[in-house]
Amino acid sequence: MRMLMNVHIPHEPFNAFVRDGTIGEVISKILDETKPEAAYFTEQSGRRGAILVINLEEPSRIPAFAEPWFLMFNADCEFRVVMVPEDLQKAGLETLGAKWK
Repeated sequence: MRMLMNVHIPHEPFNAFVRDGTIGEVISKILDETKPEAAYFTEQSGRRGAILVINLEEPSRIPAFAEPWFLMFNADCEFRVVMVPEDLQKAGLETLGAKWK
């Protein structure tokens, strides 16, 4: 199942990794381990953030995606189910529309 993972990263300990020059190594290790379909880094409410597109094969995999961010950065993680256009076409909206008139 395709999920959007929204990561809210507090300033510390992220700043410490930036200062000691290891932030690239830490981020690369997390991304190499979790292999998201896409990863975007952005500002969220004045703080650092990341938006990842992941494939969640089963709910028990959530910790494998979230724990690196929790443990390395004390980050907060949110998960949302998302669809690509092909998924939406398979949803049967026409049938649902007729059923719920």
